[in-house]
Amino acid sequence: MIIYSRNRRLRTTAALRSLVQETTLSVNDLVMPMFVMEGKGREEPILSMPGIFRRSLDLTVKECKELYALGVKAVNLYMKVDESLKDNTGKESWNPDGLMQQSIRAIKEAVPEMVVMPDVALDPYSIYGHDGIVENGKIANDATNHALARMSVSLAEAGADIVAPSDMMDGRVAAIRTALEEDGYHDVGILSYAAKYASSFYGPFRSALDSAPKDGDKVPSDKKTYQMDFHNAREAMDEVHKDVAEGADIIMIKPGLPYLDIVRTVRSEIDLPIAVYNVSGEYSMLKAAAANGWLDNDLAIMESLTCIKRAGADMIFTYAAKEAAIIMGK
Repeated sequence: MIIYSRNRRLRTTAALRSLVQETTLSVNDLVMPMFVMEGKGREEPILSMPGIFRRSLDLTVKECKELYALGVKAVNLYMKVDESLKDNTGKESWNPDGLMQQSIRAIKEAVPEMVVMPDVALDPYSIYGHDGIVENGKIANDATNHALARMSVSLAEAGADIVAPSDMMDGRVAAIRTALEEDGYHDVGILSYAAKYASSFYGPFRSALDSAPKDGDKVPSDKKTYQMDFHNAREAMDEVHKDVAEGADIIMIKPGLPYLDIVRTVRSEIDLPIAVYNVSGEYSMLKAAAANGWLDNDLAIMESLTCIKRAGADMIFTYAAKEAAIIMGK
């Protein structure tokens, strides 16, 4: 029997494989999440995330310069907030002289072309570690939206290019868009965490910011009343379509690798750019396996990120952004 069709014909050499390669990952696809803390000349390793640090603002700016030189053109900012500044309103989040606002201004001054995407959520500023305001044992949706809108305007005023609400309150995209428009920030975009799941893969991130829910009377013990149930897929599309209708410019799916089915479904239904967050747990698992010699670190990083791109991501938030840029530059 003659086999007329042989798929292996196009796999015989590296050159042939590159010609028919369907998905291309580039440094232009990467966004680097960064953790900023108070002080000067300070750098603290995050033990659960090998190679990732909390840095003071001066060292954060230095790192941004290195990232931009490598071709990474966007950063996503998170603050390690002093306990004395935390309360149940999140008011420090819209302090014009707050650490986040200082960070945005400093980065934009040092690297004007860097796209700065600050996180918008109350958990770093909350005494309870929640993304919203706690009232009578529940997360107050509409009161939280008001706080998030104030925060977003403050970040836009500081120079943010895009605000990234990660809270999962209902209607917050509309509240933020309205506030930005009313204050004249027409060009500031919204990257909405539209399908953010209540995932066990966030542990290392929460240890980095001390943003896990706190134990206490009348305080929800987890974030499951606002983040999505990981059993659900159709619900993700409802969340996405609502955020698109409310004025989101970019849609986020989080986590990444365990949720590529959601990425593919969203890609098939919307035309807006899609961001995917390759979260801390995904990163830390890879690092732990590589440290034990069970995986090749560089190959696993590139395969993981390419698979996210293949599923439909236009951009990938990943703690491996700097490493991937270095690997691709070799």
